[in-house]
Amino acid sequence: MKKDLGSLLALYPMPVTIVGAMVNGKPNFTTVAHVGIMNTGLPQFISISMNKAHHANKGIKENKAFSVCIPSEDMMAETDYLGIYSGAKINKSEFFKVFHGNLGNVPMIEKCPVCMECSLHDTIDFPNHELFIGKIIGTFAEEDVVVGNEIDFAKVRPILFDMSSRQYWKLGDQMGKAWSVGKNYRKG
Repeated sequence: MKKDLGSLLALYPMPVTIVGAMVNGKPNFTTVAHVGIMNTGLPQFISISMNKAHHANKGIKENKAFSVCIPSEDMMAETDYLGIYSGAKINKSEFFKVFHGNLGNVPMIEKCPVCMECSLHDTIDFPNHELFIGKIIGTFAEEDVVVGNEIDFAKVRPILFDMSSRQYWKLGDQMGKAWSVGKNYRKG
């Protein structure tokens, strides 16, 4: 028997990211776990859902660009800190060594093993959040997390977040090859 939990989001855990945007001429970063894939074909798009109170929202809308950086497990404390304190009250431009990609106005974090540079494609307004849809212009990854031409997420060691327990988690073991393990499945 299943228990009815009402209107509860049950898609956790989700990867934790650090979103970057230029705000008042300075790099600003905030922690965001509500990230989604919008299109797997070319061009590729990503979505980030951010509370309207985030200081970075202003920079995303003004510059029409943002970054989505994937911190590793060893960055848990500073990643959490960026989500606790607002860039409107503290200067987050001094937290990391920053680099810029093809657009020139998108701050990305050198310490993060993977960063995506995005141009703003669309904004959808919700009562408490703004959903920013970005076209991925460039993906920058440390060479030691790249195998062939793909990112090995076991080497990235991303931080995962669960909203219901308010806990961070680690990536688990690989289970099987997608679009393969089900080929010989037979019902019954």
